[in-house]
Amino acid sequence: MTSAAVSLTEWLAEHGEGLIALRRTLHAHPELSGAEHATTELVEERLRLAGLEPRRLAVGTGLVCDLAPTNRTDSEQLFALRADLDALAMTDDKDVSYASRHPGIAHACGHDVHTTIVLGAALYFAHHRDDLPGPVRFVFQPAEERVPGGALDVIEDGGLDGVGAIVGVHCEPKLDVGMIGLKPGAISSAADMAVIRLVGPGGHTARPELTVDLVALAARIIGELPGRVADRLDDPTEVKLVFGAIHSGDAANVIPTHCELKASIRTPSLPVWERLPELVESEIVTIVGESGAVLEIDYTHGVPPVVNDGDVTDDLRRAAEMVVGPSSVVTVEQSWGGDDFAWFTREVPGTYVRLGVRDPAGPTLDLHAGHFDVDERAIALGVRLLVGAVHEHFQPDPT
Repeated sequence: MTSAAVSLTEWLAEHGEGLIALRRTLHAHPELSGAEHATTELVEERLRLAGLEPRRLAVGTGLVCDLAPTNRTDSEQLFALRADLDALAMTDDKDVSYASRHPGIAHACGHDVHTTIVLGAALYFAHHRDDLPGPVRFVFQPAEERVPGGALDVIEDGGLDGVGAIVGVHCEPKLDVGMIGLKPGAISSAADMAVIRLVGPGGHTARPELTVDLVALAARIIGELPGRVADRLDDPTEVKLVFGAIHSGDAANVIPTHCELKASIRTPSLPVWERLPELVESEIVTIVGESGAVLEIDYTHGVPPVVNDGDVTDDLRRAAEMVVGPSSVVTVEQSWGGDDFAWFTREVPGTYVRLGVRDPAGPTLDLHAGHFDVDERAIALGVRLLVGAVHEHFQPDPT
């Protein structure tokens, strides 16, 4: 074991419980996209207490923080480690001491874990600068869950200026704690959102033929639109269109005057992603047809697929093998989930890592579910992985 590895092991032995406590604090106080004020303040406070100088983003939440060895040359590019801060608008259904104290908001995607891991790596290097092989930027971005994502705010604010490569870690509840998933190339999918608004004259449910039955029309859209869009593609399996919300009316005997539907549209294919707005909108127009409803479509072209750079992924594979052993480093499939980390990998080489968080003795939980939780041993492993990734990135080129 190298002296650096010994230093990190000793630091985690001393501070590991504190990192878990920090994660639980974040988990109990989740904040929605763009409103991560207390979360940002907490991270900023911890960084400043460690002697670092974080910079708040212009949007008011999120921050970046640079740390460099004393012998840094001006020509050396930064290696960025990214975390996301925001939570989801949903109920935390867990019966634990650190369950959300904010009704209707929950850290059900692991962003509290991501933040703790990147902050842990920053705090370690802040207290062990002699173990820092090159300049690092710690990126704590807001609004990952909001389309098209807070990564664009980071980029616009200069958060990638001077960065040569970037790495992000995401919780993977399908992998046991102690396992790490990697994949060169596309690892996530594109994710868009459509809001469909229908307006009609309303009326009595006893006489639907005299008005525009918006609920029935909404049912047609929900039932027909996914298949119609898929049929327009060469490979119909390359799109998933799923409705997540419908709001219309209040009474059983009143045909409402307004109806709103919200759908997510996903594809693993970049060419399909570029076609989706036109396909979806044209098929909605066809379904609504001459029903008499006034139609408004608000289509948000969201995030493209995250595409992992081969060289950066190779560095992470070597770091992961040092942390958990070669047999626990696996290749994962491309996910249908979207992530605005994609905007970073379109600007600089990067890779997104899947960190196993499943308790091997417990059930397999899912992201964006009210009972989602993690095996907190993953936090120390995540810190070790990112510290190792920094070392691998700044290893001299053997050629």
